[in-house]
Amino acid sequence: MNHLEVLRREAELLVMSAIGQPPHKGVPACPGLNLGETVRHIGGGYRGALAWIRLGREPEIGEWPDFPEPGEDSLEFMRSGADAVIAELEAHDEDEPCATWWPDQQNYGFWRRRLAHETTMHRMDVQGAAGMEVGAVDDEVAIDGVDEVLTLWLGHKLDVLGVRGSRDSLVTIQVEDHLWLTRCGPRGASAWRVIDPEDTHVADAQVSADPMTMYRWLWGRLPDRMVEVVGDHDAIAQLWALLRLATK
Repeated sequence: MNHLEVLRREAELLVMSAIGQPPHKGVPACPGLNLGETVRHIGGGYRGALAWIRLGREPEIGEWPDFPEPGEDSLEFMRSGADAVIAELEAHDEDEPCATWWPDQQNYGFWRRRLAHETTMHRMDVQGAAGMEVGAVDDEVAIDGVDEVLTLWLGHKLDVLGVRGSRDSLVTIQVEDHLWLTRCGPRGASAWRVIDPEDTHVADAQVSADPMTMYRWLWGRLPDRMVEVVGDHDAIAQLWALLRLATK
């Protein structure tokens, strides 16, 4: 899968979806967030990633432009940020080392993948705010996004934040033939792929959906009624709540 091509395509779709739209339009899937803030956020995110790469460490507040300059249009701020970070990523092989915020992947491939999914999800947000049909992604992209949100955000970000669940529980995530087990509880959270379906029999509950639906549900963009749930609903509710804290 070429994450750089996904990033380039999704950034252009985001721009095209935002052109001519009033910035105050709310994002239906994210109450309190509007279209203009979403565009500004992704533009700042591109610059934050560049700062990580160029400084070789986590940038401090003020070490990268998180907001447009006075008089600068938010959409142009986003577009120029996309151009800059794509040019940086194109100039390096994905296996080439660079600083990231995930110890397990310290290379340019991390940023290609992270920004591809960040841009894709916010492109969907912008389309929703604009009243457009939310465009689907290829199943390969959605399944990769499911893996990323589970392993990176649930499995790593919560630990960085020091957030724990209140009870031990195992929940299976099923997307067609792809399976993950998630563990949440007082000792932390983790997620891993499962090859043998028999291994999921230890789970307290299971959530199943097609790739696009699961991708959006895990990111909090779709309600529970859009996925199929079986088993302990409290275990699923805990997973959902922890994902919201991890990805906010």
